[in-house]
Amino acid sequence: MVKFNETILDRTFAALADPTRRALLARLSETELSVSELAEPFAMSLPAVMKHLDVLSGAGLITRSKNGRTVACRLSPQPMEEAMAWLGRYQRFWSESLDRLAAFVEEEDKAPRVQKPAARVAALSTPRPRKSSPSARKRRGS
Repeated sequence: MVKFNETILDRTFAALADPTRRALLARLSETELSVSELAEPFAMSLPAVMKHLDVLSGAGLITRSKNGRTVACRLSPQPMEEAMAWLGRYQRFWSESLDRLAAFVEEEDKAPRVQKPAARVAALSTPRPRKSSPSARKRRGS
């Protein structure tokens, strides 16, 4: 059985919980980018983007390298692979459960249906008269 480091998983999922950080990772999936290139399409300050990058770096999802004054960011796949392996266990569970449910429903559809006698069905579908309340009896004079 695979042993997962819960701290790494917690950090990975916490980092992925934010849509801005997911967008940053999506941009890094294409190529290595500088911090300023990463920040360009976002309507936020560079320090705000840096905070998001700190979270991603803390989760191990990105690595940063400095070349002169430029800091380049690169996607690091290891934590994401561990998260996918963890999710894979649950995917197998839910797939098997849903397959069993589908098989059950298909068997129910194939089973012959027992028809109820027409008189019983009519009796069941005929509404009963409502009992009157004490205030309604007073108005009717009962």
